[in-house]
Amino acid sequence: MPSAGPDVADQSPAPQPAAPEAKHGKRVYLSLGSNLGDRVANLRQALKMLGQAGIEVERVSSFYKTEPVDFRPQPWFVNCVAQAVTELMPLRLLKTLQSVERTLGRRHASRKGPRPIDIDILLYEKIVTRSGALTIPHERLAERRFVLIPLRELAANLRHPISQRTVQEMLGETADTSQVIKLEAG
Repeated sequence: MPSAGPDVADQSPAPQPAAPEAKHGKRVYLSLGSNLGDRVANLRQALKMLGQAGIEVERVSSFYKTEPVDFRPQPWFVNCVAQAVTELMPLRLLKTLQSVERTLGRRHASRKGPRPIDIDILLYEKIVTRSGALTIPHERLAERRFVLIPLRELAANLRHPISQRTVQEMLGETADTSQVIKLEAG
């Protein structure tokens, strides 16, 4: 089994108050992951940068140490999901997320290989879009425990806009058996 890297057992984000009701913009759910460098610091810096880029983070799941899925011979990840509000349209949101990734050292030479930060759009309101540049909802959302477990923490009854299954139902039905270990709050 690949090494999980340095001990990150007490590195979850601080508890957050419930989000106020009246926000302007569209509700989005973003998956964040890192498996190079200080993984927890990378996630925290990305979350901070989202707020500076017009993406208001309302809530963040716990952080989870997760086993690589598609390309296994690499360091384990630390992942979380953020619930946010933005006025950016989907393609502009994607470009903004890619800019944050580049600023934090992400190079897209290897899609599945090690990376300091990876940010994916899971859901954007109830919008469904499929293009060469962007697919919403994320095409592998229902297949990934490292996404479903933190998403369940924020919105267990949220429904997939195509299948109409809840996050809880998708998690119960996924064939993914990869390890997803909640990190202790610190």
